[in-house]
Amino acid sequence: MLDGLDDIDWARLGHAYGAADDVPGQLRALLSPDPATRDEALGDLYTNVFHQGNRFEASAYAVPFLLEMLADAATPDPAAVLGLLSALAIGFDEGVLPDGFPVAEYRRAAEGGRELLAAKPPPWTGTDESEKEYVEYTYVESLSAADQGRLWAYVELASYDAVRAGVPLFRTLLTHADPGVRTVAAYALAWFPEEAEGSVSALAEAIDAVAAPGAESTSGEVATMLVASGLLGSAPDIRWLADPRPVLRWAAAIGRVRVLCAAADPATVEELLSWASAPSDDAANEPVEGGWVPFLDGDRGGFAGLALRQLGPEHSDRAFDALLDRLPTVSGDRSLTVLGVALRLAFPDGPAAAGTPVAALPPRQRRLAEVLGRATDPWLIDGQEFGNVAMLVGEYGLPDSRETMLAYVGRPS
Repeated sequence: MLDGLDDIDWARLGHAYGAADDVPGQLRALLSPDPATRDEALGDLYTNVFHQGNRFEASAYAVPFLLEMLADAATPDPAAVLGLLSALAIGFDEGVLPDGFPVAEYRRAAEGGRELLAAKPPPWTGTDESEKEYVEYTYVESLSAADQGRLWAYVELASYDAVRAGVPLFRTLLTHADPGVRTVAAYALAWFPEEAEGSVSALAEAIDAVAAPGAESTSGEVATMLVASGLLGSAPDIRWLADPRPVLRWAAAIGRVRVLCAAADPATVEELLSWASAPSDDAANEPVEGGWVPFLDGDRGGFAGLALRQLGPEHSDRAFDALLDRLPTVSGDRSLTVLGVALRLAFPDGPAAAGTPVAALPPRQRRLAEVLGRATDPWLIDGQEFGNVAMLVGEYGLPDSRETMLAYVGRPS
């Protein structure tokens, strides 16, 4: 394992902090018997080849060695390796949900990017931190905006395609002895629509196996498989909507609406709306350890909120009501998820004109402003003001703090 790792000229490849010559040591450290060493290496790799959701030239080169580790039964913590591979394929999943990975768009956007990458100079490799310059970024900044887009789309697509080579392996891991590995394998398969035919059948077999009487499985892994099937174009059977386990009903609704969209049946619509309006996932009365799914970092209500837009205009009024029910109870990234959908529904024609009094806003916009004025949690992250929320709200022409919003909705003209 890892033969050929040192044959690559990592110093010529770039990651988030310049030359990628530290990546081989970090990859080797993932095989350490010491958990602390593995955790540090994993954190370093996320920082370097997956920095804030971005992928870099070195990212695609690291993937084959991660796949080798994953294929070896002796590798410690294969679920962590799988998680990193999924991240290297698509970035943060919030950017591609609820529809799945738009690979055709990426392939179009990446045309010409390979040639642009080939013309890039090697990254800076000096030792004097005071003179540190990233030559490759100077090159990137010299390109037009269109060419920069082509370059980075190609870099991300190269990482995606490198991970795609592992799809057959991911399918075999659906039968792994560890339910955590089975769960993350299903999650990984969800992002490769070009491999849907083989993956859907593998997921169907896995669902039958883990859901069989006497099978040792968690509801979270079954739910992940159902959602993955939906993202690949296969709607879960409607019988799952009657399952006594809430997370499986949620997964069935998510998977079904992904495929059926505006033609979704009433039972699917009602289940989706109930989750989108729930004050928190704890309202499902299901232990987190039994119901956790990796999509959207476990935010089931937020995923349901994102999926509401797939229902079409017929259900838009109820969808908006559901989002406003949930919004006052969430904060941080969960607030961003709910707000993003609610703002798009409230402002279909773009931001409000500057200086618009609250009384002149259409009903949906006024209701959203009133909720944001009354509620504290949506503006916060870990008890502190959340700048991303303020920025998002301000982009739609509304006051960008809770205090100014409260004054705004209290002043009718």
